[in-house]
Amino acid sequence: MTEADFIAALRTLPLHPAARALADDVALLGGMIVTTDTLVEGIHFLPDDPAADVAWKLVATNLSDLAAKGSTPIGVLLNYPLSDAAWDRGFLKGLGDVLAAHDCPLIGGDTVSLPAGAPRVLTVTAFGQLSPAPPRSGALAGDRLWVTGTIGDAGAGLAIARGEAGPATLLARYRRPTPRLAEGRRIARSAHAMMDVSDGLLIDAQRMAAASGVAVTIDLARVPLSADYLAWSGDPIAAATAGDDYELLFAAAPAFVPTMRATMIGRFSDGAGLTLTNDGAPTPLPARLGFDHGTAAP
Repeated sequence: MTEADFIAALRTLPLHPAARALADDVALLGGMIVTTDTLVEGIHFLPDDPAADVAWKLVATNLSDLAAKGSTPIGVLLNYPLSDAAWDRGFLKGLGDVLAAHDCPLIGGDTVSLPAGAPRVLTVTAFGQLSPAPPRSGALAGDRLWVTGTIGDAGAGLAIARGEAGPATLLARYRRPTPRLAEGRRIARSAHAMMDVSDGLLIDAQRMAAASGVAVTIDLARVPLSADYLAWSGDPIAAATAGDDYELLFAAAPAFVPTMRATMIGRFSDGAGLTLTNDGAPTPLPARLGFDHGTAAP
């Protein structure tokens, strides 16, 4: 069963109104925005990734969902599987660093044990202040598609973590992503739709368009790539399908003028589906648009 199949089945169950029909990455509940994310060893992080970096990434991925709704963090719950003492200490150090960096205190959580040799499974639930919370389903025909920052650095960082040569700056983008909280608060005032880029630019743009009932066209020549990525590879398709960027992807009216680093990479129109161009010329879609649980190999 794929991730999309499972979510579709969940929609047949009784749903709380806060769930927004499971069409978004957050719930709006009692004056708060609530989100949860799980990292699985061997899927979302490598077994030899430093424990402190895993802790940072675990919290940052949750805060990125809050950023995509223009929300300010209130606090987090942590579900943690106890491990060897050195790993636990490293995790606690990284947890303290990321909570302090984003002024996000720990509320509570749960600790468990796992069978010997089982992969670590780590979960955080984050709470944020209620905000404009643009849904992923609000894009309109005629809107422009924008993305903050640069794309592809984290995918390159994963390759470097696996042993390829490359700069530490790219490795850091994979291991210690930055949730775009300040940018999200500014963008949320104007965005019709917004989400973070977690599974890949192409697959996430396709999901936004599908949720909104419109088509989207992306010009690969416009996808922002960092100088380090251009020197390392420069492949725009690899960048647009890699995932783990945690930049903000949003739809806004043609008159929108960004007040932060953001790049207009495409537009929405009547219809359905994703179309690629390269400097205006039609470009075939790659076989893999990004990461999809249940279909993609770890």
